[in-house]
Order: sequence, then C-alpha cells, then structure tokens
Amino acid sequence: MEAAVKAAQIDPRRPDNTLTPGAKAGVLLIEQALRDRRLLDAKWVDGYFGTTTVAAYANYQKSLGLTGLDANGLPGRTSLTKLGAGRFKVTGAISPGTRVSTGGFVINTRTRSMLTEAKRLLGRDLKLDQGSYNPGGDPTSAGTHDGGGVIDISVKGMNSATRTAVVRALRQVGFAAWLRNPQQDDWPWHIHATAISDTDLSSQAQHQIGDYYLGLNGLAGRGPDDGPKVTIRTWEEYQRR
Repeated sequence: MEAAVKAAQIDPRRPDNTLTPGAKAGVLLIEQALRDRRLLDAKWVDGYFGTTTVAAYANYQKSLGLTGLDANGLPGRTSLTKLGAGRFKVTGAISPGTRVSTGGFVINTRTRSMLTEAKRLLGRDLKLDQGSYNPGGDPTSAGTHDGGGVIDISVKGMNSATRTAVVRALRQVGFAAWLRNPQQDDWPWHIHATAISDTDLSSQAQHQIGDYYLGLNGLAGRGPDDGPKVTIRTWEEYQRR
C-alpha cells in the first residue's frame, strides 16, 4: 500500500511514463483488479499509476458508496482491502487516523505525530496558521487544505535561518514543505507543509506531493524547488530509518 499510494501521487505529475521505484508490482495488482471490474481498460494495466488509473480507482471508491475524500483516487486501507479480497493481501497499510484539534485547528493524528516529531527535532514549538479539512477556508490555498495532511505554520518572530531549519525538519519527518512569501501570491510569509502519502489528501495536495518528488515548488507555475535539500521520506519511512 505504501508504494502504491506514493505512485498515485507522483505518476500523474510525471512528464513521461517512468515508473515509481518499488511500486510496479503493487500497482499492477490494483490495475488488474480494476480491469476485471471493468473500470480500467487493459491497455492501462502497466504498473504506472497515472491519471487514468487514479480516475478508475476513484470510480471504484464511488462504486462502494464512498464520497468526498474517501473517493479521492488514492488507495485507502478500506477500499484497497475490499479490492484485494480473494486476490491479494494488503501490506504496508497507511492510515491518516482520526481528526483532532491542535492549536485551535483540525488535523489528523498522523499529521499531529509528524508535527510533534518535527518540534522535537527543532527543540521549539510551532504555531499553526491553518489546519486541514478546511474547504473554502482560504481561497489562496487553491484547495490544498480541503483534505487532510496539510498545515500552514506561522513564521512570526523567526529569522531566515530559523525558517529554513523549520522547513528542513518538516521535510525530514515526511512533509513536502516550503517557505511561502508575499511575492508568490496574496499571502503573508508562512510555511506550507503537506504530509506525503496522507490518504485524505485533496487532489490539489496530491499534486503538490508529486511535484515535490519531481523537484518542484508545489505552486501552480511548477517552478524549481526552493527549499533545503533533504532525503525525501514518508512518515513511515522516517520511522523505519
């Protein structure tokens, strides 16, 4: 599941059909099951979790009666287990956990654990400016905060070195994180962080993750990544390091 979810974020953003390392076998099992349910044409059963496979998976989720974030095209534990019944066993399961309140904002328990670890690495607290599950809350966010796994962090009182250190720590624990500035859009200085492989991600946030893996800045213009370079890891990979 870990590898398939990663591919579902990255592959749709690729300029070619390069496969996500380690994901082909799992993606093929998913695509074969979708094909047999007549949701995916056989020509797309190729181990590449591109936009066509994402759309097919979303239609499968809807066929289960799922709606909203539960039908976002990312393989969730429940839908993937049902898809694999009698065909394959789900391993490496990921769950966003339940929704909780942190600093007056709603996030999920996976995001909270990641944020707590980033704070530990930094040895300082971090104040949220915006949480997750906030559809329409801030139009400049372009829908990235509509689902789970996405937070904005205040940089008030931080100098340049501290801002960079915060972005680095967030990236180390599994966020795609960037320092945003007013020259980029109509927003104040802040840090935007998206939890890689959170299965509650909105489609816009999924695209940010894919762009992060491809060395881009997560903005609509798809410019080069302007943050500190770290080894990209998911939260689960970070815990196993």
